[in-house]
Amino acid sequence: MQIDSNENHRWGVILAGGDGLRLRSLTRLVSGDDRPKQFCPLLGGRTLLAQTRLRTAERIDRNRTLFVLTKPHESFYAKELAKVPPIRMVVQPSNRGTLPAILWSLLRIIRLDENALVAFFPSDHYYAEEEEFMAGVASAFERAEGNGKFVILLGAVAKRPETEYGWIEPDSTSPDHFGGGLMGVKRFWEKPAYEIAQGLLDRGCLWNTFVMVGCARTFVEMIRHAAPALYRAFEPLLSSPDMEEDKVMQRVYDQLPASDFSKQVLSVSTDKLVVTSVGDIGWSDLGDPRRLVKTLFDGGIDNPWVESGSCNLCGQSLSVS
Repeated sequence: MQIDSNENHRWGVILAGGDGLRLRSLTRLVSGDDRPKQFCPLLGGRTLLAQTRLRTAERIDRNRTLFVLTKPHESFYAKELAKVPPIRMVVQPSNRGTLPAILWSLLRIIRLDENALVAFFPSDHYYAEEEEFMAGVASAFERAEGNGKFVILLGAVAKRPETEYGWIEPDSTSPDHFGGGLMGVKRFWEKPAYEIAQGLLDRGCLWNTFVMVGCARTFVEMIRHAAPALYRAFEPLLSSPDMEEDKVMQRVYDQLPASDFSKQVLSVSTDKLVVTSVGDIGWSDLGDPRRLVKTLFDGGIDNPWVESGSCNLCGQSLSVS
């Protein structure tokens, strides 16, 4: 018999349902098809999804890791996830944004473990200091075990006035009882203008990695209050048998508009959020071809399709300055 412990309630969700449109021209050249970037071997020969799996497995049991996917991408992930049981794959009929993807995964996990703590990970990000980052995730789990009222956001130390990232502005007036490096959240800034980004950098604001840790039920309650219509649309999932889940969700998704978790939930739920810095971990969301190539050169990562700042497959110059 396995002894129960807090760690047995730690779950991970890898978000891999995005379409990757911003890098489509590059991924098409690398892979020869229209696969999203998370299914493409852009860094060191492994797909970004494979790298995310290896990274998260350092701190989260593989048997408690879910993958959020979309059915149209099945040909791109079927082989890589062939040994993952269906119960750990949330396969959406289509991509409707991060909010429904997160809610469906939470409801699946709660059916498996009512006391679950959950960490969410984008599948297409890069961390130069992976061990340091995952140590920050483990620390966030420990804090969430002690206080389930808040969702913990992981922010990275900002290095420049980046206008293509989301930023988190900590609340300098937040109460001291958070402790342990946790701060309240004053505001989110999504892709700010350069002058605003410079001000955020000067004030010590953090880049938003979109990695979040908290009790599954706390996440759900936050969604229920911020997006009640969406929550009601998903309520049939709570009472449907497992074998009927796909049919139920097909009907839901047929009527579902796209919705964004950051904009529609996080930005209006700052009283339920705290943020902690995971330091200078060399984080990038790889959302732009030039940023991707810069990451390759900065990390000394070899790839056959890029050399000296240009893409060998198309000859296009990709400045890394």
